[in-house]
Amino acid sequence: MPVEADQKPPAPPAEPIDRAIDRYLRHLQIERGRSANTLAAYRRDLAAYREVLRQRGRTAPDQITRADVTAFLTHVGGRSEAPLAASSLARMLSSVRGFSRFLVDEGLAAEDSAADAPPPKLPFRLPKAISIEQMASVLAATDGEEPQNLRDKALLELLYATGARISEAVALNVDDVISDEGSSGELIRVLGKGGKQRIVPLGSYARAALDAYLVRARPVFSPRGAATPALFLGARGARLSRQNAWLIIRAAADRANLGLDISPHTFRHSFATHLLTGGADVRVVQELLGHASVSTTQLYTLVTADALRDMYTTAHPRAR
Repeated sequence: MPVEADQKPPAPPAEPIDRAIDRYLRHLQIERGRSANTLAAYRRDLAAYREVLRQRGRTAPDQITRADVTAFLTHVGGRSEAPLAASSLARMLSSVRGFSRFLVDEGLAAEDSAADAPPPKLPFRLPKAISIEQMASVLAATDGEEPQNLRDKALLELLYATGARISEAVALNVDDVISDEGSSGELIRVLGKGGKQRIVPLGSYARAALDAYLVRARPVFSPRGAATPALFLGARGARLSRQNAWLIIRAAADRANLGLDISPHTFRHSFATHLLTGGADVRVVQELLGHASVSTTQLYTLVTADALRDMYTTAHPRAR
């Protein structure tokens, strides 16, 4: 039957590998509870993987071999323009490995073609934190009585007080601020990676900044957009995006004249480092950060050990 002039021809059916990738992403979303940000990263990685497979003539999951996985890693790891960092390569390999295991589990492939792929060596990097004085300067750079100042102050104080990831902070709703009558304070309900929920206390500075924002700034932003339960709002009344939150942090750092690159994760790293320096137990910090393994949190103890070593070398008369 001829296609009408004003009708588009039907799209060709998706190839089996494309359907398998879609099934895997649905599996991650529904059964594994992966976040939207994680799903987006997997989708990008597997799209690049799919392109290499297409170039090698692979159209079905059971055609994928170990040589195809090696070719993909060589392709993404050897490009001269905008080369990927080792951490990005490791993440891409993780995406391919997860997909490969899924194909075997679902009976779509006979062998796990990515099982033996060696991960790239990651350079050992200590988390970057700034000093308490530097953090105070960044926070002070948001001072002001304008609604935008009050919002920015509340956001940055909350990030430093809770160690929340920026994606977790902008995902907060007003109802996630919990009044704790027993301790005359407030708590924050944070939804972390894998849908895991944790409760984090707020310090007095963050409580005061958040109260000022909720009373004097959020009611200014809210009528400008559709009704939303979001805690932090942009100028048009919609939920504040991660990109805008990053710009807020960069602007505050510029005004503080630190001469350093400050990122949203700087607040998380500084939160952990300053707690451990102050004597907090590593297991408590692990819980506050939402780390699945204490070994991740223990990286921050190396930061504080370096600081102690520097202080000792400077102060002790026989240290040098």
